Amino acid sequence: MNEVERLGAPVVRTVESRPFSDQRPGTSGLRRKVARFAEPHYLENFVQAIFDALGGVAGCTLVVGGDGRYFSDRALATIVALAVGNGVGRLVVGRGGLLSTPAASCLIRARGADFGVLLTASHNPGGPDGDFGVKVNGPNGGPASPELAERIWRASLAVERYRIADLPALSFDRLGEVRLGATVLEVVDPVADYAALMERLFDFERIRELFARGRFRLRFDALHAVTGPYAVEIFERRLGAPPGTVLHAEPREDFGGAPPDPNPVVAAELVALMNGDDPPDLGAASDGDGDRNLILGPGFYVNPCDSLAVLTHHARLVPGYARGLAGVARSMPTSRAVDRVAARLGIPCYETPVGWKYFGSLLDAGRVTLCGEESFGTGSDHLREKDGLWAVLFWLNLIAVTGKPVRALVREHWQTFGRDYFARHDYEHLDPERAAALYGALRDRLSSLPGTQVGERTLVAADEFRYRDPVAGVESEGEGLRIFTEDGGRVVLRLSGTDTEGATLRLYFDRHETDPTRLELAAPAALADLVAVAEEVAGIAAHTGRTRPDLAI
Repeated sequence: MNEVERLGAPVVRTVESRPFSDQRPGTSGLRRKVARFAEPHYLENFVQAIFDALGGVAGCTLVVGGDGRYFSDRALATIVALAVGNGVGRLVVGRGGLLSTPAASCLIRARGADFGVLLTASHNPGGPDGDFGVKVNGPNGGPASPELAERIWRASLAVERYRIADLPALSFDRLGEVRLGATVLEVVDPVADYAALMERLFDFERIRELFARGRFRLRFDALHAVTGPYAVEIFERRLGAPPGTVLHAEPREDFGGAPPDPNPVVAAELVALMNGDDPPDLGAASDGDGDRNLILGPGFYVNPCDSLAVLTHHARLVPGYARGLAGVARSMPTSRAVDRVAARLGIPCYETPVGWKYFGSLLDAGRVTLCGEESFGTGSDHLREKDGLWAVLFWLNLIAVTGKPVRALVREHWQTFGRDYFARHDYEHLDPERAAALYGALRDRLSSLPGTQVGERTLVAADEFRYRDPVAGVESEGEGLRIFTEDGGRVVLRLSGTDTEGATLRLYFDRHETDPTRLELAAPAALADLVAVAEEVAGIAAHTGRTRPDLAI
């Protein structure tokens, strides 16, 4: 470990460059095709822009890691060289370059790091023809604030050179420290700190009893993504679930050839298992970087909106939340199921734009304890990121304490609060100009929609969502179009901020149902009239040429 020290201070070069025009960070950092990131200077420019936007990073502590997707090894070596060239004081890197997004947030907070750089494109496909991403997290462990993202964008347009160190080939597979000039590089166990935090939040002894009795079975599908090592350590080693509980546990650069997206369409193998003749008691999955979750019972899919509401309702049963909740927050497109629970508990419920960064100020200010969004993300004030394994452990803890299966817990929620039917339709890889034209045309007509009759439904309100952060006072505009019907139904339209090619139009539909005889309908049937409202009002087929969504969940 002293060999690098004997080499002396590394040579630092200043490399001339020119700005790229497409480095504006999206909802979760900068995502582009691998081929784009591999172009000369592209990655270097963006990382230098991050350092410049932070006002320089000399002496700072930086956490780096990611989901292990294709190009990660090359990107990690480049970022380390840039960090040394810019005088970072300490680099904390996950062994093998791996760090789940929740674990990175945990490590940033535990080490008091100044920021983190995460190499991930979340649930987007991997491999040489897939996607890559670079995401920045702040000292609270959460995604870059909108203000920092804007500074990075402006800095990227001004980059004319970057500072990079000439380093020997480095191994990130062995724990320990090396000194690279003024920088200390520390390779850490990516699982240890995170797993220890989970043990403090949840009743591991009660969960162990579930597995010790030999009658409870869990199947967790890691989708060949970063959560495999975490899930094996926590479920199989610490909680005593039998070997083989974790499926597809080995991280792969291409995630086994499928997008690492924990939705019922992509996770078809797990869904088939849970709908089979001898299903496990709980099925779960996470995504590429470990921040999303899918929850399934035998023959039963738990909508993420319902999951957030159920966890909120029963939070006092879990040790880490026995003190009660300060409040909850949800993204605007997420159904209003959790709002009803918050009202019953007498705690505030905040509605934010899409993107976990909007929860950050609420969490930091102690205004909320749990938060979530419809895109399979749930989390709490233990971190500043959504957390897939945390959600699975929460469900396991509830099952262990109540003795009730997944289906019973959700049905009890419906019987108590009514059911919020919810669905999302994605139209992917659209021509950006056509998608923008659709969105703009509908936005221009919003004021004329109230009072309009569409089929059997009357539209009573329509607006474009805007948000004022109650803590920071920062305003965000243009966060999605909303249309409301007289029976409380809602249609939301957004253009996604996580695309690497083309545009994705997302439509969301939700309606509250209290009739006890109508709580077990299939969601598509319960929401069919709202889908028709969206088509007629927005003219989706006319603008896009599509007659059906690419993804309906």
